[in-house]
Amino acid sequence: MEQCKPSDLIESVDQYTSVWKRLAGDRPGADLSDRAGLSTSWADSSFPFWNAVFLTEWRVDRDILAERLGVASAVMRAKRQPGLVYVCDQYLTDDARAGLPAILAQCGLEFALPITGMVGDLLPLAEPEHPALRFVRVTDEVGLQALADLNAEGYGLALEAVRAGLEGSRFWKEQIHAYLGLENDVPVSTAGAFEHEGRVYLALVATKPSAQRKGYGEATVRKALYEAGLATGLKRTILHATDAGSPVYQRIGYRKAALFHAYRLTSNE
Repeated sequence: MEQCKPSDLIESVDQYTSVWKRLAGDRPGADLSDRAGLSTSWADSSFPFWNAVFLTEWRVDRDILAERLGVASAVMRAKRQPGLVYVCDQYLTDDARAGLPAILAQCGLEFALPITGMVGDLLPLAEPEHPALRFVRVTDEVGLQALADLNAEGYGLALEAVRAGLEGSRFWKEQIHAYLGLENDVPVSTAGAFEHEGRVYLALVATKPSAQRKGYGEATVRKALYEAGLATGLKRTILHATDAGSPVYQRIGYRKAALFHAYRLTSNE
């Protein structure tokens, strides 16, 4: 990963942990507790993205990393639903990075996926358009279910799990500028953007697999950012991307700020 600005790095970690307090906290009974060096945002939802533990300390050495991941794995085992623990690679010392494989094995954790934190002073954007799409804001349960279904398909998750993670959410219907891209009146892409601590945060971006590589995802992201920027007047925007989404965001103007690795409990646990 290219050299990142320290301020961007810290901002990316802080935003990730604090945004998830809102996203997981939207679900009744969520565990939003903090422990030494760890931030928990665990809805215990069947939608695994809403179940997260974040490592928050800077310059974590090998011994502290082993202690923190031991606690994180214990928290995860105490929950009904699976989730992830997120570790920012740049927050680890060299010895912690070298010792990570052994620590993961000791704690019963395995690698799940990489996530890239991205930032940009991009807003306002020009109002987007796409000749094949009509944009509709998500304001009711029908739209929210369509958003959930697109995310389930896009990330290979169970439809009912993602629907349960969003069902009945006033937050997503009223506070988030969540949009669907419709091709011939059929939802094919989605993205949501909202104000968080003086930035516009982008979340739950997905495109139907059969509709990918047509520019639909980028156009819908631009629509969500355009509307959120118009409503808030903010310039700064933040997101955390999978490898598949990162090139799209770079085309829009985001730059890489932080590299996270997400870990889950080992499958034989």
